[in-house]
Amino acid sequence: MTRPVVADLTVGQELARREVTVDRARLVRYAGASGDFNPIHWNDRVATAVGLPGVIAHGMWTMGAASSVVVDWAGDPGAVVDYQVRFTRPVPVPDPGAATVEVVAVAGVVDVEAGTVRVDLTVSVDGARVLGKAQAVVRLS
Repeated sequence: MTRPVVADLTVGQELARREVTVDRARLVRYAGASGDFNPIHWNDRVATAVGLPGVIAHGMWTMGAASSVVVDWAGDPGAVVDYQVRFTRPVPVPDPGAATVEVVAVAGVVDVEAGTVRVDLTVSVDGARVLGKAQAVVRLS
């Protein structure tokens, strides 16, 4: 795949779209990798006791899953020079089954002179946004 060229991009252009699934087994693996063993990410009783709908995905897993769409589109993880999100809603993960996180990346600002594009991400589960103001700045030249 060839790397995108900033001069070829237009504001509002869809750059990438992907569905990412997360199940309980992935949560356990993420907990081990991240060191985040908070029981709201693996124990329904604890999660519901604190007012959640059940076990939820780690916010940082969700953030990382969304950023992977940008990295894959850019073709180089080092091209992402800034990435920010607001956590707006948890991602419930059923058992059995999985949650599907939909990520849509759109060019928000294209700066040909600087060689950058701000990528605006819509990250949702079942039509509800789970990350707000999710934006990455990618340097393409």
